[in-house]
Amino acid sequence: MPLAMNRDVFITCAVTGAGDTVSKSSHVPITPKQIAESAIDAAKAGAAVVHCHVRDPETGAASRRNDLYKEVTDRIRSADVDVVLNLTAGMGGDLIFGDVESPLPLNARGTDMAGATERVSHVAECLPEICTLDCGTMNFSLGDYVMTNTPSMLRAMAKKMTDLGVRPEIEAFDTGHLWFAKQLAEEGLIEDPVLIQLCMGIPWGAPDDLNTFMAMVNNVPKSWTFSAFSIGRNAMAYPAAAILAGGNVRVGLEDNLYAGKGMLGTNAQLVEKAVQVVEGMGARIIGPEDVRKKLKLTKR
Repeated sequence: MPLAMNRDVFITCAVTGAGDTVSKSSHVPITPKQIAESAIDAAKAGAAVVHCHVRDPETGAASRRNDLYKEVTDRIRSADVDVVLNLTAGMGGDLIFGDVESPLPLNARGTDMAGATERVSHVAECLPEICTLDCGTMNFSLGDYVMTNTPSMLRAMAKKMTDLGVRPEIEAFDTGHLWFAKQLAEEGLIEDPVLIQLCMGIPWGAPDDLNTFMAMVNNVPKSWTFSAFSIGRNAMAYPAAAILAGGNVRVGLEDNLYAGKGMLGTNAQLVEKAVQVVEGMGARIIGPEDVRKKLKLTKR
């Protein structure tokens, strides 16, 4: 496809994630207060959208407790800076098999399966402007872990999100996820303007080489708005790739812990570096109000 650089770019900061990163960096926020403060700092640094998971305040492990989401939401909304709130709805589909010879019974440690209503209950309570919808099933990282999102589950969750007036952000980890996202749109379960996040470099989804990335981009309908990121060492190179391909930017400690070689960073520092890339390429950073207009979001 011809080069079609995006000149009006918004930045999403993925604040904490669900991965085992707490032991690797003291900057990863754990408590609702820490998560909200890190999100607010990211917004002040230039992020128009903050994407939030929650963690058990005692252990740092991933959680989907509604009270933790509610506290994060309330703290961000009461801050002195405006930002679009994006809550994950990706939890509750974690399936860990026993082992290669005895896949059943499932490994209870780490397996967390919930129904559609439970998986979006915090969305119904907090009513963020955006929530994520991981649009497919895939082998995720190592071992016997499978991230499960069946077609029936995705249809049910998409309908619930749309009925709540919350804009789903489709998270696509491979081309088949894009294919199913188009099906959801065709069935009217997600509505225009469709927002999609291209998640690159996550084992074992789409690798983050540029040929694969452009294959993903070329399968995004022209009327949709997309953003993209990669994890790990390529995370801070991907803002440039995303902008050149016509998209928007995501950075944050969910995806990458480093602001430079050997230098652990904060969310605000990662956003500041992304701002430098965007503006250095001659593009303009747009803020939360412009994002709301672009995506027809309902501010609460």
